[in-house]
Amino acid sequence: MAAVAGTVERARRGLRPNRLTISAGIIAGWIVLWSVLRGRDTLSLATSDTTPLHDRLTALRDYVDNHRYSSAFFTDFVNVIRNTVDQITIFLQNLISQPSFGRPVPLIGWLGVVALASLGAFAFANWRMALLTATGFVTFGLLGLWQESMDTLAVTVVAVGLSLLIGIPLGVWVGLSRRVERLATPVLDVMQAMPTFVYLAPLSLVFLIGPAAAVITTLIYAMPPVIRLAALGIREVSTTSLEASRSLGATRWQQLRTVQLPLAKRTIIVGVNQTTMAALSMVTIAALIDSPGLGQTVLKALQSTDVGTAFQGGLALVVMAIVLDRVTTAASVRAEARYRARSRPATQVARKWSLIVLGGLTAVSLYLSYTYYWAALFPGEDRVGVIGRPISDGVGSASNWILVHLFTVTSSIKDGFTYGLINPFQELLADSPWYLICAVVLALTWTVAGARAVILAAVCLGLLVGTGVWQESMVTLTSVIVAVLITLAVGVVGGVLIARNRRANLVLRPVLDAAQAMPSFVYLPPAVGLFAPSRFTAIVAAVIFAVPVVVKVVADGIAGVSPTAVEAATASGSSNWQIITKVQLPMARASLVLAANQGLIYVLSMVVVGALVGGGALGYLVVAGFSQSDLWGKGLAAGIAIVVLCILLDRVTQAAARRAQAADTADRYVADRTLRPTDEAPQVPVMPHSPI
Repeated sequence: MAAVAGTVERARRGLRPNRLTISAGIIAGWIVLWSVLRGRDTLSLATSDTTPLHDRLTALRDYVDNHRYSSAFFTDFVNVIRNTVDQITIFLQNLISQPSFGRPVPLIGWLGVVALASLGAFAFANWRMALLTATGFVTFGLLGLWQESMDTLAVTVVAVGLSLLIGIPLGVWVGLSRRVERLATPVLDVMQAMPTFVYLAPLSLVFLIGPAAAVITTLIYAMPPVIRLAALGIREVSTTSLEASRSLGATRWQQLRTVQLPLAKRTIIVGVNQTTMAALSMVTIAALIDSPGLGQTVLKALQSTDVGTAFQGGLALVVMAIVLDRVTTAASVRAEARYRARSRPATQVARKWSLIVLGGLTAVSLYLSYTYYWAALFPGEDRVGVIGRPISDGVGSASNWILVHLFTVTSSIKDGFTYGLINPFQELLADSPWYLICAVVLALTWTVAGARAVILAAVCLGLLVGTGVWQESMVTLTSVIVAVLITLAVGVVGGVLIARNRRANLVLRPVLDAAQAMPSFVYLPPAVGLFAPSRFTAIVAAVIFAVPVVVKVVADGIAGVSPTAVEAATASGSSNWQIITKVQLPMARASLVLAANQGLIYVLSMVVVGALVGGGALGYLVVAGFSQSDLWGKGLAAGIAIVVLCILLDRVTQAAARRAQAADTADRYVADRTLRPTDEAPQVPVMPHSPI
């Protein structure tokens, strides 16, 4: 077994001390010093208290408000953008969701919208996606949430359209120019690592609240995936194809138009899929800045602890996510297979006639929805729906039954984790002096990630201290650590199961794919229904949200372990448990560290959203900044702290993942040198930043 042999050989030669032992020693020393210095210099601040920085940020808000209609920057630039986006969004709402143009119903009623959406799904994908789309859209009406769903769809469509209009050309530019790529990569990394909450305050300051601010916020959050994937598609075009076009005298523009863009089409459409799902997730969070749609339904229900209505809105979001995800995924598959269909004229003719027939039916549906009330307003649309009220009442009753009859079980689980895990971690972090925390973080960073990461960690810690919300940051970090520990425990078990069991892989993979496509809001109502609002509830929602990506990363790492090493262990008489713990997990440690990185980012983004269900700390301050005028600056500082914390965790774990991968390569190299000496140096692959 190469990895084991390499590790033994490296230990024998004393190439480096054991990092796990050093880390354990650092933590032990931290606990000893905490017991002596507990409660000193914790930089605690009451919720209603502010620092000079918070007051200056609030004064900045007031200054912007006072000069919004007198400054040329706002009147000639910001307000023009806001009004334009607002008009586009409202126009689309008037078409499909809001009564408009002097009519008591939208211009295009429900029947016309269903027909148009189905026609689009068939044109870009296939018949199955058209049927899925029709079923999904009808479900919105049956749930009694047709107007809210169409409002969400309108904001999402405008945001995605603008994201693609800006993002695809930028992605092509990044793919063509290495200099632009070097400039764009760190910006895209930060944009993708930032939790959704942190976009709200600064963008609402500039663009106010409402549909325009929601669209622009969503646009900025959702654009990085399509930029990255468009650039990837351009870079992956083979040099042979480019050389062939150049030999025929093609210019750079002709190469781009006739060779690179057509060959990169499938990758770009995958980027469209990722951008669409990111936009849907952000649109729901943007309900905090008055974005219309299903996010408002879920937010208001959570604020009143109405689990049934929150679940009803969440179910509509799930249906919309599934429809958008499957249609765009099928479109990418069809883009790849289209050239094969061109060789089958009969298929092309059949599809053309199908489009003509479906287009005719769509035209009839549009006329009916414009002319007749029954085709304009969904039957029974009275905000309860045919299945909406039974689902809402059923879920509400089930939640109440659980809270009453299973209170002993749920409270035992909640109290066990709270008093046995959450509170001890919080006392250790929040009651330690700030300088002790900084020293511990820097020492651990040096140990697991190397000297370069220490500089970034020191800068981030300094910024956290400067924000004036240090203790809230430590409370948030507590929830993140607990959630990540649970997520990794579940993720490693699930990843090993999927990698080693083909049947489990066939069953669980689609579930994990679907779970990753869901907006974060969807996970809050079930957690509240089980455990009522609390810190633990926010942690449960974060774990459910983060587990799918961790399971998939771990499974891919286990599946990538050399079969030769597994066969050698099996031949030596190792049991399945020994193969997993002594061979597969050690050889997949780079994937495990990357899984920890992704788990951290996903958990942090969800933990701050968990402020809506009692999570508290930084997320609560962000929300409080919207509702309490005098805390606006403190809420913005909390958003900055979330960004800094996210960058710190992301960069340190990324550096640790690269170091682990380099160590894996060194292990194999040392083992190979032991078995058959060679002068060939090991090639250490670079760990790319995994987009979120």
